[in-house]
Amino acid sequence: MNAAAVLTKRNIKLFFKDKGMFLTSLITPAILLVLYVTFLGNVYRDSVAPRLPASLPLSDRLIDGLVSGQLISSILAVSCVTVAFCANFLSVQDKANGTVRDLKISPVRPALLSMSYYLAALVCTLTICFTATGVCLAYVALAGWYLSAADVLLLFLDVLLLALFGTALSSILNLFFSTQGQISAVGTIVSAGYGFLCGAYMPISSFGSGLQKALSFLPGTYGTALVRNHAMRGVLAEMNRQGVPAAVTEQLKDALDCNLYFFGHQVGISSMYLILGGSVAVLLGVYLLLHHLRNSAREAG
Repeated sequence: MNAAAVLTKRNIKLFFKDKGMFLTSLITPAILLVLYVTFLGNVYRDSVAPRLPASLPLSDRLIDGLVSGQLISSILAVSCVTVAFCANFLSVQDKANGTVRDLKISPVRPALLSMSYYLAALVCTLTICFTATGVCLAYVALAGWYLSAADVLLLFLDVLLLALFGTALSSILNLFFSTQGQISAVGTIVSAGYGFLCGAYMPISSFGSGLQKALSFLPGTYGTALVRNHAMRGVLAEMNRQGVPAAVTEQLKDALDCNLYFFGHQVGISSMYLILGGSVAVLLGVYLLLHHLRNSAREAG
């Protein structure tokens, strides 16, 4: 285990030392926040306003609190996965420059080597994503704060699980790449497409029924829903206290993907955690298995 700890520490140091990898990972959430606030804030606000009772005037701060919750949940849901791909560049970089060959001839088991890459990428991803969460919460405080202490803690738990998921997914894909150009291309594709697949850019409820059913099989969908629930629970509860009917807030939850349905059956919060946590365990097991099989094949060859 000492060898794994040394390798993990080495990978973390190299990540933060490489300004290219570090800055690329760091600016992703910042760029998303600026873009979302600048371009999508009004779109989200316009989509929410018609769903609220016209006879019940609500303060701008309350509406802004709802919109800011939707904005930060979208940002965090995407960033936890895209940042993980950036943080995992090192494993491909080591293959590209031949460093991994030197590491494999050392007395370090392949399983420990693969885990050191995973743990280092996870630590780097969490460092950036937790920082991004703090920035997002500061934005919510300016827009309209209705979060409880429990909401904030659960939001950090959601980010942790999504970072575990993103790191495991990127670690599996990185096994099949050997150049920085390949992983950069895949990272760009993931950055562009993942937000749509997980419902961060557009609510899944706005898609057709067939696509909704297909996306309900993807774990990232439930990760986005968890972040949405905890980012928006407080403001939705405040709307109820100010007289908005419960039926209206339920319709908002359906429209904003706080409520998700699997073939017509609503998925509870606890089930979402089980799905996301189970997916992390499965992906991590697949990563270790693939790493073992690839090393066994090389030794046999």
